Amino acid sequence: MNVQTSATTNCSVAFKKTLWVLGLGLWVAACKSQPSYVEQHSIADFDYRKRHPIIVTEAPENFDIPVSGELRNLNAATKTAVAAFGQEAKVDGNGIVEVLVPSGSANETAVRTVSPQIREALKNGGVSHDRIIMRSYTVSDMAASAPVRLSFMRIKGVVRNCGDWPDAMSGDSQNRDYHNFGCASQANLAAMVDNPNDLLRPRPLGPNDPARTNEILANNRTGDLTAGQYGAGVGTNVSSVAQN
Repeated sequence: MNVQTSATTNCSVAFKKTLWVLGLGLWVAACKSQPSYVEQHSIADFDYRKRHPIIVTEAPENFDIPVSGELRNLNAATKTAVAAFGQEAKVDGNGIVEVLVPSGSANETAVRTVSPQIREALKNGGVSHDRIIMRSYTVSDMAASAPVRLSFMRIKGVVRNCGDWPDAMSGDSQNRDYHNFGCASQANLAAMVDNPNDLLRPRPLGPNDPARTNEILANNRTGDLTAGQYGAGVGTNVSSVAQN
């Protein structure tokens, strides 16, 4: 038996089907449009070296000399250290050393007395007299014994904004590192690197040994071994304690 439906019923069923298909399509599109966990965060959220990079830049190298109020002559160790600082300024900097002396402090008289000795020690380190710049800085506490600061500009590896805790060490359900994580390690690495240029690119290889190269090539042509020969156990002895 054929059941005939009206045109209104057919339109209603078709409309419901259309709404169902359209809703399903929107739901699938919404699921696909949600970014993944990795897409929501940059690589800096997972790598402390990206969040706290070592920057190779020009920065001051400082050396503070403590001066007591009764001091009238620098000892030999201090003169040697000042001369070494001058040599370092000549090699790693532009050879200009700035000497900052305190003004208005309790040890101002002592500083004036030893300042010529500091200049002489810098000259012994290779700094010419016209590259020693004397400046003064004001000390607000007249009872303080302020140091003499030597400074020159050099290329250094530095890490910015260490010790910044915007979110403290609060828990993170997504297991991300806290903001300051790894900053101290990066700063220590930057301070230990002797030549900051090594952070930019590797050093070139040194010259090879022509005699060793010729020997290896000759052995290769004759089919002999080109590497060193080491016998098993050669040069080693087992302790009698371990044998018992």
